Amino acid sequence: MDRVPLAERMRPTKLSEVVGQDEIIGDGKILTEIVKKGEPVNLIFWGPPGTGKTTLARILAKEFKADFVEISAVTAGKKDVEEVVARAKLNWNLQTRTVLFVDEIHRFNKAQQDAFLPHVESGLITLIGATTENPSFEVISPLLSRSRVVVVSPLSKDAILKVLKRTCKKEGIIIELEGIRSAAARGRAPAARGDGPAGRGPRVNNNPSITGDALDLIAELSGGDARSALGDLELALSLSNNVDEKIVEEAAGKKMPGYDKKGDKHYDTISAFIKSMRGSDTDAALYYLARMVEAGEDPKFIARRMVIFASEDIGLAGNGALGLATACFQAVERVGMPESGLILAHTCVALSKSKKNRDSADAWYKALELARKTPGESVPIWLRNAPTKLMKDLGYGKGQKWESGFHLDKNYLPESIKDQKIWKADD
Repeated sequence: MDRVPLAERMRPTKLSEVVGQDEIIGDGKILTEIVKKGEPVNLIFWGPPGTGKTTLARILAKEFKADFVEISAVTAGKKDVEEVVARAKLNWNLQTRTVLFVDEIHRFNKAQQDAFLPHVESGLITLIGATTENPSFEVISPLLSRSRVVVVSPLSKDAILKVLKRTCKKEGIIIELEGIRSAAARGRAPAARGDGPAGRGPRVNNNPSITGDALDLIAELSGGDARSALGDLELALSLSNNVDEKIVEEAAGKKMPGYDKKGDKHYDTISAFIKSMRGSDTDAALYYLARMVEAGEDPKFIARRMVIFASEDIGLAGNGALGLATACFQAVERVGMPESGLILAHTCVALSKSKKNRDSADAWYKALELARKTPGESVPIWLRNAPTKLMKDLGYGKGQKWESGFHLDKNYLPESIKDQKIWKADD
């Protein structure tokens, strides 16, 4: 029995074998061009798990004929860094390049990242980092300025299916399509109709098989993660020699969404939710709402954002929207999940379908900008409070009356900005 995990056995060894990264691999694309030039470049691979960041680093090191050193920021310490530097110095004397791959580089603190900087600057080490977090926030600026950030995208379902089918071919796993087993291994003749799992006749050989629908389900559940897909395939095959959808569901279990409440997906999803309501796309707004709820997002956070949205984006077009959103927040606090999902959905639909008006929000932001530019401007003397006789004699509050709708024909703004217009004039 092969103890090497299936995902590791299927790892590509050259760029031409990498699936689903057309934005960075191919004629004129960054990684292909780097390999053609033969000059190592410091890189930061940014993307979700299972998209090939480690694989790409290993391929590049191989192409550069470099000594490849791989460490994980989760377990590496100061001693590991010192050993890498010492090894790189020996390689330098032997005229061999050193490519250091740091997995999860975002887990290194600033001091640890600083330790690499002089050796990256001198060219002693070519650094390739991998991160699932936004490098703008997690990687120090000096390292970022000396590196190219390469976005590694989640794989599409079709790309995952291609990986799975290629794996079946290499591993001799038979894919059953429409009741006829198609040979996945090169040179294997298809089995006769009716052969296969129990109830459909005897097997011709002992090769494991998987139905096309089961393969499709694995790709669907993968979330763009090839490693996860291959892991599910391997586990399914360990449970049964004849894999169908039921076996896949048992192997995969409940897939939790890739959602970090403090990471990019958190901010990306809430941004998509707000923008979908702003664009009155109710379907999209409900979808992103469901994504957040399924991922375990705090419902009060979602409701709080809808309260803000009601004032910022609906504003004067529907003064009742703020009351509805506020009631939603209060109801979510009192009811809890999962029933609060209904309250969130109700409010989401109402806000999405409401007319939009940003006049009050735009005026507020303009007022803030003006206030920040002119923090020391004096309040006109006639607008000031006059609690003493001296202040009254000096003209404080002169002409003011406590009457409903009372207005003096004067400039209420400070003298230097008296002509500034903040509120959009009514027609």
